[in-house]
Amino acid sequence: MKSNNPVFARSEEFNRPYAQQDPYGDPSTWGTGAPGVQVDAGRMTVDSVVPKAAITLFVVVAAAAATWFWTGDVTSETVDRLYLALMVGSLGAFALSMVNSFKRVVSPALVLAFAALEGVALGAISKFFEAQFDGIVTSAVLGTFGAFAGTLAVYKFFDIQVGNKFRTFVMAGMFGMVGLGLLSMVLGFFGIDTGLFGMGGLGLVMAIAGLVLGVFMLVLDFDFVENGVAAGLPERESWRAAFALTVSLVWIYTNLLRILAIFQQD
Repeated sequence: MKSNNPVFARSEEFNRPYAQQDPYGDPSTWGTGAPGVQVDAGRMTVDSVVPKAAITLFVVVAAAAATWFWTGDVTSETVDRLYLALMVGSLGAFALSMVNSFKRVVSPALVLAFAALEGVALGAISKFFEAQFDGIVTSAVLGTFGAFAGTLAVYKFFDIQVGNKFRTFVMAGMFGMVGLGLLSMVLGFFGIDTGLFGMGGLGLVMAIAGLVLGVFMLVLDFDFVENGVAAGLPERESWRAAFALTVSLVWIYTNLLRILAIFQQD
């Protein structure tokens, strides 16, 4: 089950041949957790992924809420505090996302640290948008969970099969967009505005492309969780899946914020 996704590619368990991953036989013969039936509690299951993903998202929301209240109302006196939270949170989250993506053995502490820093950045950027467009954060949050539920429903009901070409396309798109973002930031230091992540027409095109890409990333996440459970991966890999799902949801949320802001601007 060789992966093109860097979040999973560094996991030896995800890339090991199925026969080596499954020393306990056919998964269909495993217990279901019914009373009196012995099950292997050390394997990744949907029930082990869901609470870890919930914990990770809770840390994101808690850190975002703390940043929101710490920065206070958006005034000329608090703008510097918001920018500080945004820079520290975004740069720290980016660094830890790279560490978590390429780390062979997943670290729950680093995943939660990433979630905390990501929450700080999201709290700051959400405060900026909410100050300009009242109610936009609530709409973006609802839209994000709607995208998650819709993507999961389509994935399950239509039995979507993920191929290597699709994985390569999605990961190339993700790294390409991250690269464009870094390039735009560097050029911005020299007074050059590319407009790629602005509030104009080009920014809208990029935000829509980013939203679609985020949905595709969720499809990859669902596929890896499903295959990981079927292959009987170690339970600790649930944290890797939780990290990947968090990255995808944050990606969708930030692009939804931009799309809604562009449509609501005068």
